Amino acid sequence: MKEHIGKKLYQVELGPPKQDTEKLLEDLELFRQKYDRVMDSGYVVGITDNAMGLMAFQGHETIQELGLRVIPEQVMIHLNTFHTKGNLHEILDACRDMGIRYLLVVSGDGSDRLPKLQPDDLGFAGVVEAVTAVELIEYIHREYPGVFEIGAAFNPYEPAEHEFEKLERKLKAGATFVITQPIIEQNAVVDEMLKRFPGLTVFVEAWMSKRISLLSEAVGYEIPEDTAFDPIETLKSLHRLYPNCGVYLSLLGFKTQYHLLHDTWA
Repeated sequence: MKEHIGKKLYQVELGPPKQDTEKLLEDLELFRQKYDRVMDSGYVVGITDNAMGLMAFQGHETIQELGLRVIPEQVMIHLNTFHTKGNLHEILDACRDMGIRYLLVVSGDGSDRLPKLQPDDLGFAGVVEAVTAVELIEYIHREYPGVFEIGAAFNPYEPAEHEFEKLERKLKAGATFVITQPIIEQNAVVDEMLKRFPGLTVFVEAWMSKRISLLSEAVGYEIPEDTAFDPIETLKSLHRLYPNCGVYLSLLGFKTQYHLLHDTWA
């Protein structure tokens, strides 16, 4: 029986090389080293999709180019709505053929250089005005039945009832696990989400960068620059506060933090 992603303690975020990098070979080798380290640890690697609207190589093509091993329970590809229909199927076909089972589907950050899936592309013409994660999740399950397990995002910094309603629609569309936006302490909206959706597999996101200003930008509310913040101690606290949740690690320092992970949840 295949192991469910919810049995994994950590998901470690990795970004593929940017398309405009001037040191592609070096960036690819660094990606390889990080990817292999996560595989060896038994964690899940979560590979981003044009994060923050910046054009990067796709996760599947980076894996193919480097000839990396795919352990189905340990690879998750992020997928957003900023693609052509043809490129979307290229990604999904490659993931299926490589045995990648897990997707994190998000609406995503766009840019003028990125195309956007349209309702007509996915069979939603006249039903919705724009394609969101909900429509993309439903479409993938329709076109690739039984192939993928799909996760969705949950933002506790949006108006709570609106976010709960969106989560309901994502779950109805076929999402089976959730990853929150970064939290650095107990969060009342996350607590309420866990009460309302008992049994749902949830990963809380831990912000591993010491740059608190970047966290302010990510979550959309002001965090004073002088706020005391120790990522490792915060991670330990999240384990105590949410013992039944996995943790998604963003901006993890592989040189300074990775070796400390095995002690954070003991």
